[in-house]
Amino acid sequence: MADDDILFLLPDDGEAAQEAATMWPVVVVDDDPAVHEGTRFALSGYALDGARLEILSAHSAAEARDLLAARGPTVAVILLDVVMETEDAGLRLVDFIRRDLKDEAVRIILRTGQPGQAPERRVIVDYDINDYKAKTELTADKLFTSLTAALRAYQQLKRLQETRRGLEIIIDAAPMLLDYKSMQRLAEGVLTQVASLLNVACEGILVLRENAGRDDDFCVLAGSGCYHHLAVDGVPAPLDPEVQTIVAQAFAERRHTFGDHWSTLYVHTASGSEIVALLKADRQLSETDRALIALFTSRLSIAFDNVILYEQLQRANVSLEQRVVERTAELMRANRRLAMQRSDLRRANQLKTEILGTVAHDLKNPLAVILGRAEMLGDLIGSLPQPVEAMRAQVGHIRDSARRLTGMIESLIADAMNDALDITLRREPVDFAGLAREVTQANAPLAETKNQVLRARLPDSLFICGDGERLREAMDNLISNAIKYSPVGAEIVVSVERTGDETLFAVRDFGPGLSPEDTGRLFGRFQRLSAKPTGGEGSTGLGLSIVKRIAELHGGRASAESHAPEPGSTFAIHLPNIAVELA
Repeated sequence: MADDDILFLLPDDGEAAQEAATMWPVVVVDDDPAVHEGTRFALSGYALDGARLEILSAHSAAEARDLLAARGPTVAVILLDVVMETEDAGLRLVDFIRRDLKDEAVRIILRTGQPGQAPERRVIVDYDINDYKAKTELTADKLFTSLTAALRAYQQLKRLQETRRGLEIIIDAAPMLLDYKSMQRLAEGVLTQVASLLNVACEGILVLRENAGRDDDFCVLAGSGCYHHLAVDGVPAPLDPEVQTIVAQAFAERRHTFGDHWSTLYVHTASGSEIVALLKADRQLSETDRALIALFTSRLSIAFDNVILYEQLQRANVSLEQRVVERTAELMRANRRLAMQRSDLRRANQLKTEILGTVAHDLKNPLAVILGRAEMLGDLIGSLPQPVEAMRAQVGHIRDSARRLTGMIESLIADAMNDALDITLRREPVDFAGLAREVTQANAPLAETKNQVLRARLPDSLFICGDGERLREAMDNLISNAIKYSPVGAEIVVSVERTGDETLFAVRDFGPGLSPEDTGRLFGRFQRLSAKPTGGEGSTGLGLSIVKRIAELHGGRASAESHAPEPGSTFAIHLPNIAVELA
């Protein structure tokens, strides 16, 4: 072979040189060892785009099958003989490569020493080969031309395959990225898709800056590879000074940058946020890689805006839910206040009713005394000679009853100014027996009008600590009730005694007594018993409830006892003896 048959190619500049592989794998398949030696000799100095040839040899179609199956789709060109162990072994190998290995990128140059056995037209039509040469015409120049064309075609096909694969990844990734609802998950997905898109071992971080006015106001959303520790469980860690500088520069330049090992991708969203992806790859990115990256990142702004708007919506929902909770709590508090006010109003209305009933009930007794004494005074005035002392006594009784009536009115007014549950007693020493004696004497005229005998069984004195006016009111209610419901001419006994732990005020009447129905209604407000007043008197049903309340305010209780089969009943006020110790 002449020296001019040995060709040396200068590496091309530009994109092709950047995309060159380290070596071009070329497989020579021929059963003639001389063909292998001649091919290696002719291509010994061959180089394309800065990469030399890696020539592999197979001496039969079967050996070529094993070699190609082991290498996978990495072979660039196959120089293939047709007639080897069989007349069509080479053609069957083409069929195996295209159909079984599904390698559409490898360029196949068919070389045959017996063209008649493999007609060119039929082979070109029936088999997916890229060139057909007779060994006699395949000189060094033609081998150079055919191999260079085949490598260029292989390079373009690989670029198209990578572009198609990248576009498929971008298309498949688009709906997936739009489904992310978390900024961190989206960032992790972006790094994963970029590594898949470039088909290289890729490490990097994804950084978000929401405030464009602050150069250092950014946070790491996700990291991969050696940068995974920068965002663990969503908690960003400080950046290394070198990485910090590269990221800050990327935000400042606001564009993609590609270096030998470092590349930065810049994304600006419609919502005003900025994202920088810092990638560290084990090879320089080709123009195809860069074009795919540019296309991929142009779609990312929509995904990031989607997550940003979703997070804003989530925050708005949380804020709205919080406001609803707060507003609900305010409404509940307002409802409670309204309920309390309603309860207060109901209690005030009950108090008003009670006061009106008390006025109607309690004021009638002193007025009855006044009227009775006035009638007696009128009778005395008509007598001759006039009993002056008796008249003065009646006037004194009238005056005392009027004063007591005035005091009762003042007490009722004071009660009206207070809540029913907040009335306080005026604790002071009270001669309980003396108070009972006064109330009995004050009611004597009412008993006399019905020819009743009002008898008192009282000690000379018996002191307790309590509210004299309240106790007088309770005693008066019990005595006046006994007069009201006892028949004409009956006897009524008023007694005070100390028994055991209690001081007892009791009124024993000889009226009709208590029926079974009365037992459940005793001391209830506005409850009238089965007995009827014997003198046509009126009744409000409040007297016994007032007695019960006054007794309870003193720490005691009220009781009623029927004496069946004997006539009459006994109503009593029981006060604890501890009150005596407080005196």
